[in-house]
Amino acid sequence: MTTPISLAIIGAGTITQSVHLTSLRRAGYDVAIVCDLSPSRADEVARSIGARAVSDPAEAFASDVDAVLIATPGSHAKLAADAIRAGKHVLAEKPLAFTVREVDELEALAAEHGVVTQVGYMKMFDPLLETAASEYRDLNGVRMVRVTVMHPADEPQISHLRMSAPPADADRAAIAESVAYDEARAAEALPGADAALVQYYANVLNGSVIHELSLMRAMGIALPESWRADAITPLDGAAPASLLATGVAGETAFVLSWNWLPDYPEYAEELVVLGANGRLEFDLAKPYLVEERSRLVSRRHDGDLRADTEYRSGHETGFLRQLDAFAAAIRNGATNPADFAGAKTDIRQLQRLAQAIAAAHGDTIAIEADTVAVGA
Repeated sequence: MTTPISLAIIGAGTITQSVHLTSLRRAGYDVAIVCDLSPSRADEVARSIGARAVSDPAEAFASDVDAVLIATPGSHAKLAADAIRAGKHVLAEKPLAFTVREVDELEALAAEHGVVTQVGYMKMFDPLLETAASEYRDLNGVRMVRVTVMHPADEPQISHLRMSAPPADADRAAIAESVAYDEARAAEALPGADAALVQYYANVLNGSVIHELSLMRAMGIALPESWRADAITPLDGAAPASLLATGVAGETAFVLSWNWLPDYPEYAEELVVLGANGRLEFDLAKPYLVEERSRLVSRRHDGDLRADTEYRSGHETGFLRQLDAFAAAIRNGATNPADFAGAKTDIRQLQRLAQAIAAAHGDTIAIEADTVAVGA
């Protein structure tokens, strides 16, 4: 019998309570520690699974667990570095970091300490991903890749969870320190950008759009080397700005539409590929639902002959399968697609998108690693 991997969860908020706890149990992990800056939340969640509660990540890193799952808000570079130095394998929710420099440093640390570091790109592990990639490879003359995201506010997405209200006993000084670190790193990624664009880069581009990039990469879709983009609603408004971005790779046009729809009843995400001999329609599973399934439709034609095939998987999810991949990497060194190289590619793409947004408003800004190719 395989010995379970012992694990500490860092961050006991919505994604942990809605998806990670159940997925970890199903994947056979032993969750030994739950850490949250709110002692009451850490205690509540830890008691629900029979784990130990702590409120200082350093205490979790100093324990004898094999691995950590980092599910805190914002960038995860600093916590990941501390965990790696402590010899822990790391599964960090996206974004791993806001800068390429930080990922380079994490990569060197992981090699030095001989640990696995995986980014929480669960869409790369969607049960239909391999089928979608195969269908994409069979398309001829691809002319358009279109990604559309309809992003509601939190309430429509998580009301079914019936979670208790956020506690008020979190360590405010620790939160302030984390926020300051994130703001500094986001500004480092976009030298000269104004505060509104820096915040947009951190919260919307790294918080949501990054998933679309990892998904397209996992399907084998070559991404544009540059973008034209604009925020459709004000960057400095009270709500997140919607985004429209276009680009070209070879003879393929890209349209990326990210839409803030606070009252929309549920999150929706669609990837459509148009080719000379057919089209793909990939509707991705919604977050915060343990057994939500994606749907893939392949529509092909050969002259007047048409054939539509609809694919659905079983009830396993990308969240569960990414945990299987993490365990395989730890136990036998299996190759993991959610790696440092992909994280750096995504950061460069997001920096280019931010630069394009600035250009649409008549501003010229630099970006970190400006001389490095986007697809490198």
